[in-house]
Amino acid sequence: MSKRRKSQRSAADTAPRRDKVRDIFVPRPFEGLIDEPEWIALRELVPAASAPLRLAPALVEEFGDRPATLATVLPMAAPAMTKPDGRVLIGLQRHQQSGDVSRDLAEALLCALRTEPGGQVAVPPLPGPGPRLQDVLVDGPLEITMHEGFEFWLDPGAADDPTVQASLERANAAIYPTVRLTAAKAAYWCRVPEKSHVRWVLPDDEDAALDALARLGAAGTLPLGEQTRFAGMFRAHGRLVPVWDLPEETPAADWEEPVAQFAKRYAEALNATDELDAAGRRARQGLLGRQLTLR
Repeated sequence: MSKRRKSQRSAADTAPRRDKVRDIFVPRPFEGLIDEPEWIALRELVPAASAPLRLAPALVEEFGDRPATLATVLPMAAPAMTKPDGRVLIGLQRHQQSGDVSRDLAEALLCALRTEPGGQVAVPPLPGPGPRLQDVLVDGPLEITMHEGFEFWLDPGAADDPTVQASLERANAAIYPTVRLTAAKAAYWCRVPEKSHVRWVLPDDEDAALDALARLGAAGTLPLGEQTRFAGMFRAHGRLVPVWDLPEETPAADWEEPVAQFAKRYAEALNATDELDAAGRRARQGLLGRQLTLR
């Protein structure tokens, strides 16, 4: 072996070894948070919304009582931003994530707090073990503000820059109109080309929710009304999200009452204690075959 190779091998042997970061999948990353279904909805369904967050007392003691904001998405799907005035924002929808979304978001928040105000926040793609959202926030209901565009990203006057304005217009053009319904928590109406949808993140255990939907399916009461269709459902972070196809031209406000009536039917079916009959079991199997993969 040459002296050069011996030297390289010796250097490699003496260099500190980096432990491999293990990725652990957490099926319900928002479990334990009061507004778990809303966290899921903001991550999976909503294009542009924000909500203030309250830092845990230990973080306030370490970093000061800096304003923190949850955003559905940030520019370039960045995990976090810090503003010159000390505000921090964390983005739910991002390009890189580990198997534990809660850990990712907590690390993004911590990285933003450690970054000088106005600086670029660097967040590792795999944060490894550490605090999660449930550890770094004072939990409470999310005070969600829906936005028609992403202007909430910008500081006053920033949109005067033609480059920034052009980028903002491109981002806004990708937004489908979305309305948060009051008839049920974490239920949202949206309009896409040629149709509209209602999508509702159910708060209940998957098996119990599936049984309740099966009872309604067997009774023929799954649709929200005439000219509507139960399109199917998908799983998101350990919860079921049923989806209904609606007429495109009917505005969101007109679906408040049908969703409220369905919520009552669903609650009654959820509280039923008898076993599913043959029709209910067939309906359950049919629902499992209609799981959606698109959001």
